[in-house]
Amino acid sequence: MATAPLAPVKIDGEEEARPKTMRYADVGINLTDGTFSGFYNHRKEPSHSRDLDQVLTRASSVGVHKFMVTGSDLEQSLQAIELAKQYQGQCYATVGVHPCSADAFERASDGGDKLLEDLKKKAEQGIKDGWVKAFGEVGLDFDRLGYCQKEVQEKWFGKQLEVAVELQLPLFLHSRAAHSSFLAILRPQLSRLPRRGLVHSFTGTLSEMRELVDLGFHIGINGCSLKTEENLEVVKEVPLNRLQLETDGPWCEIRPSHAGTKYLEGYEDPFKKVKKEKWEKEAMVKGRNEPVEIVRVAKVVSGIKGIELEDVVEAAWNNSIEMFGLGV
Repeated sequence: MATAPLAPVKIDGEEEARPKTMRYADVGINLTDGTFSGFYNHRKEPSHSRDLDQVLTRASSVGVHKFMVTGSDLEQSLQAIELAKQYQGQCYATVGVHPCSADAFERASDGGDKLLEDLKKKAEQGIKDGWVKAFGEVGLDFDRLGYCQKEVQEKWFGKQLEVAVELQLPLFLHSRAAHSSFLAILRPQLSRLPRRGLVHSFTGTLSEMRELVDLGFHIGINGCSLKTEENLEVVKEVPLNRLQLETDGPWCEIRPSHAGTKYLEGYEDPFKKVKKEKWEKEAMVKGRNEPVEIVRVAKVVSGIKGIELEDVVEAAWNNSIEMFGLGV
């Protein structure tokens, strides 16, 4: 349940507003990743116990009330739905196949169209049950063609958008070094996708951002969006009514080398961080990004834009809740 703002109090006969409790929605979080069960670098043995409960508790303590768990393939989409069932009212799921995983359609034993149909059926049931709130993560990634060839990505992005039209969900989109091709595939479907969606983990140029905003899309900001001075100039210009916040954990943390770090001067982490080999139940793991770190993202965005942190946080919360309908 979202925390309501505190009522104003009277001092010497005049009302003085108490500060609001800030509310966050992490709309891009990979809670199905093995690191939240202690598995790192594809090792067979865990480095520590499953600590997802502690991860969510830490996040809740700083005001992160909603988590949209990313589905990157059919298996992870099903896992995301299971988390939504387990953490009702907190977690919600996306369903889709990431461009770097689009080869799965080509390799499917019963054919790619059958896999896509299975994905659609799971999404339809998830929508009916209230667990699934977005279609994705879908799009194009030409930065990492070693995972999946360009032509395969383009083919299955187009086919997945056809499913998105049938489902009428907002999109959870991925675009890396592929803006022209991305829009060439997306544009023909826009008249049938009135709910638009979020271009998450945005790292594109200023002109690309403006083009997406003009088409009705929101822009998702996380640590990967804050690496360079050029990135910061883009974030500065993202309209508040199109801004959403995310962590993309366990990846995309804000690192000391990132240009955005200068806006964190004086900020103290609310929890101790330890190496995974020295895991403690109440501590964060160094190098593993988690939802509590969305506060750092918000602080950097606030610094870049030169506006109050509360204004950034409340705008992002309202945008996410309105677009995805996260149970408020």
